[in-house]
Amino acid sequence: MKFMFFRREAPKNPTFAERMENLRKAGFTVAALAGGGVRVTRGNCAIDLKDDGGTVRSLGRAGVLMGTEIGALVDGGFQKFFRTPGGKKRPALADDLKALHEFEEDLKEALGQESYYNESLGTVSTFYLYDRVKDRDHGVPKRAWEA
Repeated sequence: MKFMFFRREAPKNPTFAERMENLRKAGFTVAALAGGGVRVTRGNCAIDLKDDGGTVRSLGRAGVLMGTEIGALVDGGFQKFFRTPGGKKRPALADDLKALHEFEEDLKEALGQESYYNESLGTVSTFYLYDRVKDRDHGVPKRAWEA
């Protein structure tokens, strides 16, 4: 009686340069940044990435280009908008959200990363700033019984 053993091929871990080439083949534009990272863009969506010992690390969430900065998606409770680190703001339109969601999903696929269920349902905001929650983002608010 003969036994056949099947060996799985060892998974290949692509280099950072190979992953960037995969992004180019998938229709993304990859441009070098001054700090050693790269800016990946498609349409008006962008993300900054860097090589971290062969692993692709993002320098923030994907967002919309606003001048030379990337505007992060902010959920204000009443409306979603984009805000840059420099303080520029603009409303997030339905087309922006659809483009950003497709950008993030295609980016993960081209980089060979996992796509999580909750992120696949729709666009995930970077910040949640609801007006009705006073001092939400400033630590623990003062309680009524504390003077």
